[in-house]
Amino acid sequence: MKKFLSIIFLLVLCQTLFAQKDTAFRLIGTLPGEIADAAIDNLSNVYILTTADQLKKYNASGDSLAVYNNVRKFGKVYSIDVSNPLKVLLYYKDFATIVVLDRLLSIRTTIVLRRKNILQVTAIGQSFDNNIWIFDAFDNKLKKIDDEGNVLLETPDFRQVFNQGLNPQQIIDQNNQLYLYDPENGLFVFDYYGTFKRKIPLLGWSNLSITDKYILGISNESLQSYNVSTLMQSEQKIPGSFTPYYRYYISNNKLIALSKDGLHIYGY
Repeated sequence: MKKFLSIIFLLVLCQTLFAQKDTAFRLIGTLPGEIADAAIDNLSNVYILTTADQLKKYNASGDSLAVYNNVRKFGKVYSIDVSNPLKVLLYYKDFATIVVLDRLLSIRTTIVLRRKNILQVTAIGQSFDNNIWIFDAFDNKLKKIDDEGNVLLETPDFRQVFNQGLNPQQIIDQNNQLYLYDPENGLFVFDYYGTFKRKIPLLGWSNLSITDKYILGISNESLQSYNVSTLMQSEQKIPGSFTPYYRYYISNNKLIALSKDGLHIYGY
């Protein structure tokens, strides 16, 4: 199987352009199989969550690096954070539990949030200092916790700050700033101490990715782009000729598309 996957990656890594001349997307990698979720870290390692409840890690050439077999111990995985390749986070929302894995997908620690009286976490994310950001919807606060679940920092109740509650679906620590994305209310930007800086009115996007110059996301079957310097927004339509995919992600300047028969990685 490993040899087979390597051959597939070698065949597609030639970056052959699609026959359609009007598309900015090019196929650079594929993995066959029934895949429930996927992610790519900043070293171009690919992580796939299979429907058989395994988390698998591959390098950019398709070589298998590690497997985590105990995925369903705490139910269904709600989100995967691989922004730090040395510290992979699996969040189980129904059980309010975070499983922390090392680079070989061995368990480093398990954080049961309810034991720390943290009750309704809607999103988690890596922090620059190797801790974990969480948003607790119970008291509408952004909190930073350590690997034991101890709260190191928390903001005031956002209902008092913004005169409304937030429901962020993503937390991204990038460019010396912290981003909370609520698809219904926009992108909220904070400093590392949880002090609110500004709001960017990007609504209805999914799977945000942030680079030095751009905020990227998926909306209306298009790759959306927001230039943080010029404040201009643009979009690149995902070609209708693509194989029917049921989910798209953006990670490490690549578009990941999931279909019923596998994962496909496009450069753009």
